[in-house]
Amino acid sequence: MSAKNPKAMSSLQILQYSVKWHHMAHKVSSLLDAYSGLLSNESVILAVNSSFVDPLLQFESQLKIIELSFGMIVVMPSLDKVKEMGSSNEDFEDMENLYHNILNIYENILLTLVSKDLYKLQILKEMLVWMSKDSSYLQERIMVIINKVLRFTVRKVRKYTSVDAPCLGLLAAELSLLCSHEDPSIVQQASLGMCHLLYIAQCQNDIRTNKPTNDKSHSLQFPSSDVEFLPKEFRQDKSKIAQRVGQTLLPSLLTDFVWSLLMKLSSPDDKIASDAASILKFTLEFHAEKVIMVSKIVDTIYRQLRDNNCMKDVMLRVITLLTCTSPKKVIFQLMDYSVPADDTLIQMWQAAGSEASVAPHVLKTILLILKGKPGEMEDTLTKGKRFSLDVTNLMPLAASQALCTFLPLGSYKKAVAQFFPQLLMTLMFQVFYSNELKLTPRDNALYAQDALRVLLNCSGLQQVDITLTKANFWDQLSEELCYYYGVYFIAKTLSEYNFPQFPETLRYLYKLSVEGPRRSEDTVIVVIFLTELLNNFFRDPFPEEFLVLFTNWINDSNPIVSKLILQRIAHMSPVVNKIENVSSILIAILDAFLSKDDTVVLRALITLRRLLNKLDTMTYSLGTRIGSSYCPLMDHINGGIRSMAIRHFGELVRDMRQYTWMLNDVILEGLVPLILFLEDDEERVAKACKYTLKICTSQLKWSTSRFLKDENYSFEMVVLNICNNLIISHRNYITDLISDTLGFLWSSRTYLKRASVILIGYLAKSGGHLLLRVEIEVMLDVIERLLRDEDTVTKELAEITYDIFKKIANKLTSATLNQNFQKLLKFFYIKKLSPLYNYNSLKDQIDSPTDSKDIKNDKTL
Repeated sequence: MSAKNPKAMSSLQILQYSVKWHHMAHKVSSLLDAYSGLLSNESVILAVNSSFVDPLLQFESQLKIIELSFGMIVVMPSLDKVKEMGSSNEDFEDMENLYHNILNIYENILLTLVSKDLYKLQILKEMLVWMSKDSSYLQERIMVIINKVLRFTVRKVRKYTSVDAPCLGLLAAELSLLCSHEDPSIVQQASLGMCHLLYIAQCQNDIRTNKPTNDKSHSLQFPSSDVEFLPKEFRQDKSKIAQRVGQTLLPSLLTDFVWSLLMKLSSPDDKIASDAASILKFTLEFHAEKVIMVSKIVDTIYRQLRDNNCMKDVMLRVITLLTCTSPKKVIFQLMDYSVPADDTLIQMWQAAGSEASVAPHVLKTILLILKGKPGEMEDTLTKGKRFSLDVTNLMPLAASQALCTFLPLGSYKKAVAQFFPQLLMTLMFQVFYSNELKLTPRDNALYAQDALRVLLNCSGLQQVDITLTKANFWDQLSEELCYYYGVYFIAKTLSEYNFPQFPETLRYLYKLSVEGPRRSEDTVIVVIFLTELLNNFFRDPFPEEFLVLFTNWINDSNPIVSKLILQRIAHMSPVVNKIENVSSILIAILDAFLSKDDTVVLRALITLRRLLNKLDTMTYSLGTRIGSSYCPLMDHINGGIRSMAIRHFGELVRDMRQYTWMLNDVILEGLVPLILFLEDDEERVAKACKYTLKICTSQLKWSTSRFLKDENYSFEMVVLNICNNLIISHRNYITDLISDTLGFLWSSRTYLKRASVILIGYLAKSGGHLLLRVEIEVMLDVIERLLRDEDTVTKELAEITYDIFKKIANKLTSATLNQNFQKLLKFFYIKKLSPLYNYNSLKDQIDSPTDSKDIKNDKTL
């Protein structure tokens, strides 16, 4: 038997050789044991390979057997030693044949496994790992076996319609390191193996992209003889290896390649770590854009650097290279650690910020993170996707601290200038959020405030920072109550120094205002900042586009915004006639009357009055609408709003005295509350009613004013006088006034119930003949309920009014008769009224206002 063409030996032959070599059994026993062991393992592997066992369990069991077989091989003596064991040429030939048969069996096992499933190429990677742990003489022979398996695979994949070999990246990493081995023979085999592997990977790519798979379609050509093909470009050339691998491997496989090399950096073998570092850097310099799972790589580097500083420069270089191609992924991961950042994290920030070309992308990513609010539930920034298990978002705190590292870098100077407005406003928001967060004193590092100061100093605004510091501004800014003033003070100080970034800052503020900030508190900051900048750089009135913004902000959901804008618009009253579209502003202010926030309503009333005081009377085209908007506020629960709305209504009527005809209907619309709230228990409201009624009755040519003077005032006489005037000049309004008064009968305020009972009684007395029977029945039903009121005076007043309606009802013979004659009656039925109630105001009483006996005596008409 020839060593070049070894044949498998049977069990009988093994037994015969054992007898034959009995005298030297102790010398060849290791070979015989390896041979018999491999045959046994082969049978088990083949049996498992043909079974229906779960593929993962199948692979794991086969891998264990392969590892055992590998252990049998590496302990065999070298072929030279085997030769020395023989005593004759025949012994030598038999032992050499046995030796080669053992290796061939191992090779055949691998070929069988791979021929069925390319996934099991992973075994080759494991073999290289086992081989690296053993420096035995068989390393070259093992590399030959691996190459044979790879070459066999190359021939197979040419015929495949699909190639699934997920281990190629890991296997390529092991082979690439061996291309720099000290032994030239191993380098030769590793280079050849790398060529085979890249060919397989290229076939995999071509199949996925529907390219034809043949030798001519690849840059790597494979002749028939391994001896003829010696891929010199891979030998000791780490750059070529990195280029080829990056070009050929799919992103997932290239990521495995990078990951494996990254793990090798912590190898105790300095040469392996050094070679891995070189190949890793070259790979990322050429093909970092193809690497996926960037966040995992960054996190691994952080943990390795924190635990062990070996290869620190290389790992930081990896961060730099990954940032150049995947800035968003790297930065998001770097911001996802606890604050304050440790030295390791700061070093990684510095590495990520070392390249000027990627600075804009880094700052954009940080600005995206800073849109979040520290401490809130994370659900928007990454669309529900988080890199950690934290349910709250503390990344903005880390991002603020990171800016203190990034902004001063020389490589970021241009980018900082480009993003100055965004950084300025975003940090203003973050300072506010941090104040709201109420961190413990130990954790309450003023990251956003520090970053804001760094931004000023890096942007040529050192004098602004100095001025703010001298004013003790930074110490006070952290106090929540002073924050809004702090925003104003920063804007004012920047304006005083004519900061050169004003144009782009104004453009950004306008853009932010149009698009709308994410949160209502952000709008407050924008409004304060924008308003102060406009105050310092523009004269009133502001440019039209900003007035449109202000108009929209008047009815903002945040009452602070509304009040700020209303206050600013009030300051423009001296130039109100220069505003082109002042009507839109007036209408927006009227809409603010409907706000649920009383302070907004009050501010809207004040602002509107200041504008109307300066507004040309010729522009009072909205007079009727303005007057009607005051009416609902006359019954507001807030006494301050009631009194102001009533007084301003009177001032509007006074201002438009030349256009009384425009407001007559509105005056009568507001007449009921103006009368009833004369009895308001708040003196300011009662005074406002007297003030406004004097103006209104004067405009209507009624002689009511003398009854409104304090020395002559009597509520009932005022009502009596007004009703008598209504009969004469506006009787067609009486039924509407009765309807308006009806709603006040259900008031919980005693003075309103009493006043409305009196008013509705006089209105009924003066215009009851205009009512239909069904209307009178409704009135009777309502008044009847007041006969059971807890307040004695209200009950007695209601009795008088009830009698009035009863008498009106009795006079109506039928609804039809009333309808037929009411038009005729309203032209000819004029009869002035006399006092009916002898009512004394609540203000003149302590408990019982009027003796019930006196009231009852006046029921007779």
